[in-house]
Amino acid sequence: MARIRLLLVATVLIAVTAGATWALPAARNHLASWPGLSWLQRPAAAKENPPAARSDHAPDHDAEGLVKLTDRQIEAASLSLTTVQDGVLTRRLMVPGTIVPSGDRIARVAVKLLGTVAELRKRLGEPVARDEVVAVIDSREVADAKSEFLAAKTTHDLQQTLFARSKMLWESKVATENDYLRARAHAEDARIKMEVARQKLSSLGLTAEQIAALPQEPAASLRHHELRAPIAGMVAERRVDLGALVGREGQESELYVIVDLDVLWADLAVPPDDLPALHEGQDVTLLSGATGPRVQAKIVFISPLLDKDTRSARVVAAFDNPRHAWRPGAFVTAEIPLEEQGAGIVIPKMALQVVQGEQIVFVRREGGFEARKVVTGRADDSAIAIASGLLRGERIATSNTFVLKAELGKAEAARER
Repeated sequence: MARIRLLLVATVLIAVTAGATWALPAARNHLASWPGLSWLQRPAAAKENPPAARSDHAPDHDAEGLVKLTDRQIEAASLSLTTVQDGVLTRRLMVPGTIVPSGDRIARVAVKLLGTVAELRKRLGEPVARDEVVAVIDSREVADAKSEFLAAKTTHDLQQTLFARSKMLWESKVATENDYLRARAHAEDARIKMEVARQKLSSLGLTAEQIAALPQEPAASLRHHELRAPIAGMVAERRVDLGALVGREGQESELYVIVDLDVLWADLAVPPDDLPALHEGQDVTLLSGATGPRVQAKIVFISPLLDKDTRSARVVAAFDNPRHAWRPGAFVTAEIPLEEQGAGIVIPKMALQVVQGEQIVFVRREGGFEARKVVTGRADDSAIAIASGLLRGERIATSNTFVLKAELGKAEAARER
């Protein structure tokens, strides 16, 4: 009897448990329809492990070799993109050089007579116009030369008048032929003396306009000699002081050095083996440091001689400098293209990254970048040919690709764990 009772109790318990298991979901659904109890429908796993919030700054790595980035993340990482296309590889020659003034645009203001500096009208660095007076010299020599010219001119004018009168009288049969010939000889002698005095003033530095204006000048200014700028530019050097003795017997003959910085030269040193590939008119890129400015120049001179110390040839490249951003004396590096060859698909070298010993390029895909293995070919200083792995028209990352490489490494490490 006891065994039968135990069996009956066990049967009842099983039935009760089964009924409760069937009834609980129905009861929970019924209660969830009540206001405020809708949370009963959520599974326990969802309440214990809610989905993690997504961040716009954290890349996703859903598939192997793919770094998922949003447009905002790409912009924040300063990733530059370029379209894959055909290009050329250029062999370039890199040589050192120095910026110097153009040989056609440098002038020196010098005196050709003995005197003292009475005025210095320009300071260092000041602009100068062509034919502008930059200094005044007080000289007895120029005063004597001006006086000699004025006297010779007066005599010349008188003799020309007398010769004209003698000629008229001779033609009228009033004067003899001897008087006519004598007047003509005196007039010619006076003309020669005036021309000699004029040439003397020219040799001292006076212009034709200055000589022509001498008869109107006051006597007190005859000692003064104005020095004018032969070109427009900037005062690069001032070599005398006020009151200094200058001239043939003085301490200095040059007063100013004027430089026109609108056009400059780059003085380059080229190895003799590379000279056959250069020619006048060839384009040259001048660079001031790794991150400094650059400018385009053209070769204007290739020296036929080699420097005895460096065994290199002097090559001069000229370039325009309208804003005076380049100054003489600066060291530069010249990039001279020697030859160009077509190479199919060409990409910048900085677009390549090495991952686990293999070269990869990050190709733009919807939602991110794909790490694509490529096979490279020939290269120059800045670009490299791609033999396989890329298609024309695809978009690739070309700058800051180390950011993508770092994110790809994080993804690989996460998969290994």
